[in-house]
Order: sequence, then structure tokens, then C-alpha cells
Amino acid sequence: MPWGRATNYAMGPERFLILPKIFLCYHWFNMSNITKAVIAAAGRGTRFLPVVKSYPKELVPILSKPNIQYLIEEAIGAGITQIAIVHRLGENSIEKYFTPDADLEKYLTENNKLDYLNSLKDIWSKAKLTFIAQPANLPYGNGSPVLAAKDFIGQDDFVYMFGDDLTVEPVPGQFLSKMLATFDQYQPTSVIAVKDVGKEEISRYGSAQYVEDPKYPHRISAMLEKLPADQAPSTFGQGGRFVISNKIINILENQSTGLGNELWLADANNNMAKNDVVLTQAFEGAQDWLTTGDPLRWLQANITVALNDPKFKDDLLNFLKNINKN
Repeated sequence: MPWGRATNYAMGPERFLILPKIFLCYHWFNMSNITKAVIAAAGRGTRFLPVVKSYPKELVPILSKPNIQYLIEEAIGAGITQIAIVHRLGENSIEKYFTPDADLEKYLTENNKLDYLNSLKDIWSKAKLTFIAQPANLPYGNGSPVLAAKDFIGQDDFVYMFGDDLTVEPVPGQFLSKMLATFDQYQPTSVIAVKDVGKEEISRYGSAQYVEDPKYPHRISAMLEKLPADQAPSTFGQGGRFVISNKIINILENQSTGLGNELWLADANNNMAKNDVVLTQAFEGAQDWLTTGDPLRWLQANITVALNDPKFKDDLLNFLKNINKN
């Protein structure tokens, strides 16, 4: 099979993108046995209407790549080789984006522009992508994509990523590799990414309630959703990255819907924290976490990513300075 073609096999709601190259990515600083990641991309993205009427919010671009591509590159950088993308039933734009297009490649080759697809070619050579339509019988909520990916996960522990969150770091996968290392070292049921967002922002996020434990650093008893700043147990807000034990599937299957009649991952993690160990990993230094779930924060993410890219930094800084003068 020549490069640039892909075969999709329909297996119920799952479709596997089978690519001709061997999947070899294993980042040098990640020695974890975890090789699977699930990306939640089944939301409606109503805060981005009307643009997301025609395509999912995970394809809204950050500079020249869609948001979700950054997540896949992050997962690959941390040594993940099998990635499931859980999308809305009937929506196939994400799968189409990540499927090689022979006609486009022919055109770009003839015009000496094939390097425009280098970032996608890198993904195709390093990871196996699985596309799973979230069944209509599952409730809305960020816990449901885990259940939709149950067969993909199997008996394995896995990485879980919110599709509209972005990690900004010098090398993709560095922070996620730290999370994997923490999971391997302490063997908790979950490691949750957190960021100190300050009192001004904590009401927008779940806040970590820490307990002192000399054996397990940064252990929590709960992640409490969107409390006012004066009631939040800490200013560490939940980020959109998790390393999770397979135990969570059984918990989610038996869990009732919560706030807004949604199935919440936080409720399942809180359930595990009652009897098992749940830890956090904080973003720090050059590693940062941004949410892109609304237009303002999406714009902030674009500016942040551009300022971290030498190709754009100087021109963008000059542009921003001129805006301030006006």
C-alpha cells in the first residue's frame, strides 16, 4: 500500500485508521507501560456557535493547526502510541482531517509544497488513531467518552485528555511524561493535572482539596467543582489531563448523573479518592495549561502559542505594541 493511503474498517461505532508505517514513538524520558490515550471530543461547543455548526470545536485552529492536533502531538511526545478520539455521533470531520488524502498529496507534490503536511505525516508514522462515535444512549458529560472508549481501553490504564484544553511547553509531552512517571512511581488510581489559577479564576474550575500524607505527595480527598473563591479549598484548578486506572470504568458505569444531569469524571475521581489514592501533578515553570473552550481564552491561547514560536514572536510583539499605542 503506497504512502498516503489509509484503510478504514468499520467495527460498530469504532473505526480504525490503519496506516502503512510502523508505530515506533517511545519518548526517551518516558519509561511508562501506558501506551493508550483517550481524547474527549464529543461536546457541542456551543460557546463557539455559529462557527462550530459546520465542524467540531476541536478543529478550531491554534495558529496553523487545529487544537486537537496539539493534543495528539503531546500524547505522542509522552510515548503514547494508541490514541482514541471520541467524537459526536454522525460527526466525521476529525476523522477526515487525520486521514491521508492522496489527491491533496499529489497536488502538493506537484507544486513542491508537500512539507506543509509534515506535522500530519509525523503523526501518521508514530501513532495508531481510533475514532469512536459516542453512543446516543450515554448522558452528556466529560465522563461519557471514557465509557464510549471502553473496548479500546480494555484492561489497561490510560491517559485521558479534554479536547479543548492545551498544554504549552518547550517540548510536547514533557508534562504528560511527568504525570506518567508519578503514576508509575506511586501506583494511585488517578493522577490529575492541576494549575494554580489564583483566587480570581478558581471559581471557573474544580479546586483540589488536599490531605496530608507523608507517603503520597499532593494527595487529594476531592476535586470540588466551581466553588466561590472564599469557599474553594485551594487555588489549584483541575486541568484537562489525567492518568487513570482502569478501575474508573466500573465506577462510571454505576455512577448516577450529577450537576446539570451530566456524567462527571470529577465525581468518579472523588469516588476513587474515598478508598484509593488520587494524586495531582501541577503545571510549573515553562509548562503551562490553557483552556480554549470559549472565544476569549481561545484567543489568549493563540497569542500564547505564537509568542512561544520564534517564527511569530517578534512580529506579534511589534503588532501588540502598536495596538497599545493606539
